[in-house]
Amino acid sequence: MSVQSYINKNQERFLEELIALLKIPSVSADPKFKSDVFAAAEFVKDALEKAGAENVALCETAGYPIVYGEKIVDPALPTVLVYGHYDVQPADPYELWESPPFEPVIKKTDAHPEGAIFARGSADDKGQFYMHVKAFEAMTAQNALSCNIKFMIEGEEEVGSENLDLFVKENKDKLKADVVLISDTSMLSLEHPSVTVGLRGLAYLQVEVTGPNRDLHSGTYGGAVANPINILCQMIASLQDEDRKITIPGFYDDVENYSSAYRENLNKAPFDEADYKKKLDIEALEGEKGYTTIERTGIRPTLDVNGIWGGYTGEGAKTVLPSKAYAKISMRLVPNQDHKQISKSFESHFKAIAPASVKVKVTPHHGGHPAVIPTDSVGYRAAEAAIQSAFGKKAIPTREGGSIPITSLFQKELGLDPILLGFGLDTDAIHSPNEHYGVKNYLMGIETIVLFFKHFRALSDK
Repeated sequence: MSVQSYINKNQERFLEELIALLKIPSVSADPKFKSDVFAAAEFVKDALEKAGAENVALCETAGYPIVYGEKIVDPALPTVLVYGHYDVQPADPYELWESPPFEPVIKKTDAHPEGAIFARGSADDKGQFYMHVKAFEAMTAQNALSCNIKFMIEGEEEVGSENLDLFVKENKDKLKADVVLISDTSMLSLEHPSVTVGLRGLAYLQVEVTGPNRDLHSGTYGGAVANPINILCQMIASLQDEDRKITIPGFYDDVENYSSAYRENLNKAPFDEADYKKKLDIEALEGEKGYTTIERTGIRPTLDVNGIWGGYTGEGAKTVLPSKAYAKISMRLVPNQDHKQISKSFESHFKAIAPASVKVKVTPHHGGHPAVIPTDSVGYRAAEAAIQSAFGKKAIPTREGGSIPITSLFQKELGLDPILLGFGLDTDAIHSPNEHYGVKNYLMGIETIVLFFKHFRALSDK
């Protein structure tokens, strides 16, 4: 039996296993799901063992464990290190889900006529990293594993991978490899397969604005005492000018200005603005003046409010002037911007623009550096060849707006450029209600990963 025949024969089981994993609410950001996150780690450990991995272990950290496993066919062969994460984003707001987030269902959509699995974590990243486990199983079962393989699947990516840095630094020999393979990104479409060659970094903070020492009656005190929610909104609005440029002093000092030729080439990627707006149900796009949507989401930094609250938000009315107001703010960063320095600059500026009537507290949460992946490496050429073999089309290199903080960590500590071979779609609603992942994407991903190993071995031998 060929590897492809093995995949075809077992695809229903492969789907059933993924659905079982998706039922585990492994939300790393919320302590009430702590036992579920550990349960997901155990699931991954068992899956690797059943697939044929050796030396499988739950490696303890100060937080959630890292699942490690390996299969060394021959020390002389090239080694592929697979990274993924078993933790997921919070599913809130639950009421916006068409089906419960941890009760996976398969439904057809316009983008996924063969069906998509609706569940939190289906595309980010359980469905994507589990493709590697099943590709490994298929290759091992058919004695067709052409490279050594190591797995490192963590449980804290959605909260900043705080403990991964130390683990990587302390286990460089264990993690020694020739390439890192990651499926935690998207492609343009199944008709236009792509490989991500750049990711933005991230600086994430929470701000707290305090006015009076307690909530006040808005009739008695309104007009005389500062309202922290009003002040916070004014401060946030001032962080961008009318051209949507960020007003923090020095924010753009290290931002790379790309040539016209580079920008022109970047914009050759297929993009239908009308369809983009239709899928989001919006009438117009908005962003930094002078840049296209592809540029705004790939090579330009941003600042966004991810959440804002304060005062009374319950049913009915309560005429209150609140004591405090809060917001969570993220900034997506581009190459050369340092997330720690940007966080410091934000804090200094945000405190400086606060009026004397309020006090401001800024708390950094997590961050990560941007990453740019070269397109002339053996790993990238193997990914191109795998996509050509699986899809019959040449891969389009793209810059993605999201962040995977560990990419720069692998470059710095292991000297490896990660290959970002993702199979999700931008319409898969990751981090949102009704997240889903195409069944065809899942199965095509398994097939393409098998081909990556084949081509990586062949290209490494040259």
